[in-house]
Amino acid sequence: MSSAEISGIMDNSRELDRLRKDQEDVLMEINKMHKKLQATPEVVEKPGDNSLQKLKLLYMQARDLSENEINVSNALLTQLDALLPHGPPGQQRRRIEGNEQKRKRMKADPDIPRLSPSMRSQLDSCASLIGEQVAARVTGDDAEKDEWFVVKVMHFDREKREFEVFDEEPGDDEDGGGGQGKYRLPMSCIIPFPKRNDPTSAPDFPPGRHVLAVYPGTTALYKATVANPPRKRKSDDYLLEFDDDEEDGALPQRTVPFHKVVPLPDGHRQ
Repeated sequence: MSSAEISGIMDNSRELDRLRKDQEDVLMEINKMHKKLQATPEVVEKPGDNSLQKLKLLYMQARDLSENEINVSNALLTQLDALLPHGPPGQQRRRIEGNEQKRKRMKADPDIPRLSPSMRSQLDSCASLIGEQVAARVTGDDAEKDEWFVVKVMHFDREKREFEVFDEEPGDDEDGGGGQGKYRLPMSCIIPFPKRNDPTSAPDFPPGRHVLAVYPGTTALYKATVANPPRKRKSDDYLLEFDDDEEDGALPQRTVPFHKVVPLPDGHRQ
């Protein structure tokens, strides 16, 4: 093995490390943009705002970095294959046959996705919710109504992209049957709560913004409106006016902790 060959491998290894570091930086910027657009979606309607264009450029950059990572990885594999001993004919034949079988398996399974860095990051975030309480949407008996309540994540299936959740306080079961509080829900039906010990993870909803919030004394979430005055700190509670919560002809303002309030999803029905 010559010094030039070793040098070539080391150069590609360093390039691979650099690409992965750049991907992490781009993913961090993408996540920042996601949080910004989730907290203030109306910003894209303001004249001169370039949030969507910036997000598109970040996705393009992530795609290019991912493709470059594949190219450098392939180059490293080629360099290593050239240096590996071929072994006796029988061993070489088994190695070739093994590779051929692997290629056949890959060809027979065309549905295996090649995940983008952003999708891998999203799946990792979903898996990190195991054991946490989240807001979950379950379609009620009335197909036109969505019910949102607090559940605990028990498992996340990365292949099906599906959560298994458990309602720790299910409604009364007249039949006395068990398991009524377990659900399997897609990623689109789950919204993580802000972390109780990390107020910076909570969106800063301005007065007048519609949100979903846990009604005091329950584990159910309902549509509400952020009332004045605005919070002074991210760790402060929200003052909310819940829809259909009228008392004496007016909507009372109720206090809800910041970690029990999430953005109102698009197309919310309730």
